[in-house]
Amino acid sequence: MQAKFNPLQVYINPPDIQFGMPGDTVVVYVVVSNQGDQSAVIDLYFVFDEVFQNLTGWSSSPRESLALAPGQSSDEVVFEFQIAPDAFPGTYDYTLVVDSPEHYPQNTPITFPNQIKVLLKEQTAIRLNDPTFSIRPNTNPNKPLVFNFSEPLQVEVIVDNRSYLVDRFRLSCPDLDDDWFTINYPKTGFEGQGLVSDVTALELNPSTQSQILLKFHPPANTLAGSYSPTIRLYSENSPDLVLLDLVYIQIPTNYRLDIELNTILGQVSRSLGKYELSLANQGNIVRELMLSLKSRDEEELYTYTFDPTEVRLLPSKNAIANLMVKPKPWWRRPWFGTGLVVNFRVDIKDQQSLPLPNTLPQGTLVWKPRPWWQFLLLLLAILGVLGGIVFIIWRILNPEPLRLENFSANNPRITEDEDEVALKWQIHKYQQLQKLVLTTKGSQPIQPITYDFKNGIPQSLGKGNTDEIPPCQVQEKQELICSNVKTGVKTRGNYTFELQAFYRNGIQLFSPKEQVTTQTTQVEVAEKQIAQVIAFQADKTQYTKGQNILLSWAIARPLLLGQVQVTGNADDGTLYGEPITYKFNQGKITDSKLQKLCTQQNQQLQCKNIPLSASKAGKFAFQIKAFPNNGSQKIDAKNTESKIEILAKPFKIVSFTINGSEQPNVVLNEGATATLNWKVEGENIQVKLQPYGNDVAPVGSIKLPVNLAFPPQIALQVNDISGKQQPQQRGFAITVIKKVVPTPIPPLSPIQPTLPRSNPFKSPLPLPLR
Repeated sequence: MQAKFNPLQVYINPPDIQFGMPGDTVVVYVVVSNQGDQSAVIDLYFVFDEVFQNLTGWSSSPRESLALAPGQSSDEVVFEFQIAPDAFPGTYDYTLVVDSPEHYPQNTPITFPNQIKVLLKEQTAIRLNDPTFSIRPNTNPNKPLVFNFSEPLQVEVIVDNRSYLVDRFRLSCPDLDDDWFTINYPKTGFEGQGLVSDVTALELNPSTQSQILLKFHPPANTLAGSYSPTIRLYSENSPDLVLLDLVYIQIPTNYRLDIELNTILGQVSRSLGKYELSLANQGNIVRELMLSLKSRDEEELYTYTFDPTEVRLLPSKNAIANLMVKPKPWWRRPWFGTGLVVNFRVDIKDQQSLPLPNTLPQGTLVWKPRPWWQFLLLLLAILGVLGGIVFIIWRILNPEPLRLENFSANNPRITEDEDEVALKWQIHKYQQLQKLVLTTKGSQPIQPITYDFKNGIPQSLGKGNTDEIPPCQVQEKQELICSNVKTGVKTRGNYTFELQAFYRNGIQLFSPKEQVTTQTTQVEVAEKQIAQVIAFQADKTQYTKGQNILLSWAIARPLLLGQVQVTGNADDGTLYGEPITYKFNQGKITDSKLQKLCTQQNQQLQCKNIPLSASKAGKFAFQIKAFPNNGSQKIDAKNTESKIEILAKPFKIVSFTINGSEQPNVVLNEGATATLNWKVEGENIQVKLQPYGNDVAPVGSIKLPVNLAFPPQIALQVNDISGKQQPQQRGFAITVIKKVVPTPIPPLSPIQPTLPRSNPFKSPLPLPLR
């Protein structure tokens, strides 16, 4: 048959499959020639699928329009394919369409299928004479080959020897184990002659092609999913040439799961039913299963336990789960017959919601009937019920009597004026109560208190009480609980409280007499506690005036302390000075200096080395008083164990001079004046100037005329009036030089009588008196 003439001739370069790597640009050149008898407008465009669109990034096909006269050929039309940098290796299909719907509608469109093969980046650049290979059928990530476990998956590897030499080629799959694939090279024809035992390579003459058969047969336990093994072709002439390609294979999912329930113990009386669930994953995916049971009866008369409750199975693996089933409830166990049959079935859930077998295993548990001796227990139980009914009737006629319980004080020991005695009690069956009588025996006579219950709870104990919460409240309709019932007792002493409950038990016809139940309790009202001085002492018993007396004390219950007062008294009853007072606020010291010297520990205030100036000499007894802050009139006091003696300061003769000199030996001229100056420091002392014997002031001076009767020694003597210090004395040895007066020649005159020389010391000296 003669081929139909087409007026449009199309020339494509390159005409075959094109190669490129991710990120490369592939170029196609197209020339169209109009061999018809009319001018024509010719459109060129491409048709491709979504996979090819992702490869090139085209959102729409590039188009070119040509206007050609009869016999005219177009210039080269260039189309560029930009391969995406992240493109997966594989073979991608596209179609070039040449169309002239207006001028040659019968002869167009003309389609030219072609392919772009994306190579691995590891592959070396292919030169003009380098061998190439391709795989049929073509695959890419979106067009994989689907594997069927019933037969191997076979692909053809087309090898093209474009060199000028004979070459041998060998195929390998470096990504796969040997049990995954089989390579079959074409036979050479020499195998039967004993020259070649096995064909291990493909031998090709220059510029020839041939094919190698590659069969994939993954193991049965291969997981389902997409696989892309690498195919490499080795050239014997070019061993460094890396020729690579990928085959995309899809292994479909096999969900086969074998489940079997085996009965170990299916009839029980007291023990648990035991079963064994066998699971076998015959598919090619990982199964994560949750195990449970569902009843096949209207009621679920059992509890169960799976061990384990969750199972993870790899392909071609088995697992066993132990199942324990316990029938319930106990009263559903039959008394006779063949037993209670409990039907159930295994319920399995796949955590990934994968398909499961339509039919799951079922099981049966037989609960054996009770033994004969349990009939005796049933009979006894019936007799017990009858006895209980009789008891109830008897209790109605003779109800439980009233009970007075837990009669006691809120606190068996309280403090006077601070707390008030409050009582509490409980009364069961209080509806029988007629009245309560509270009697108090103690230090002071108190009238009995009567609470009348004939018309219900009295207002003084119920809602009529002024307290926010009534003292007595009813709980559970039969019990009256009273708490915090005030008695008005606050005075110190020991008290005994007696509560009498008068009640009528049962129906009045059967209980005409009033009955009484009594309980007592004791309460002590103690005296108010105050702060107590435990210890009070000085660091020593003798001081010198001007020193600090260091006092230390310990006081219990400092929180009750209002102030502390320290006083001193001499033997004659005179006070040492004004009392020293330290104030406290809620047990805290207000004096900042005292705070540094005191600590509180174990409910005690301990103050150490509190300074007190020794300002007065003598023997003194010091006392500390602890004043309470709670209104109590009682004051606790404590004296030092021994009296403290304060000595006067040691006296000292500071200076004693004659005419400004302290030399012990002094020479004076007759007729001169001697000036005495002295200064003595000390208290309670006596100062005398000898030999004159007069008391003088501790600081003073005197002028004396020097004559022949001037004393040869003058001393300053100091004595301690109390006699506790040794006397002190300082003096001078004095030598008086007689004044030489020339004797004049007396004139003649009458003889006068000679008068005696006067002694200045025979008249009282003008000494300052003390």
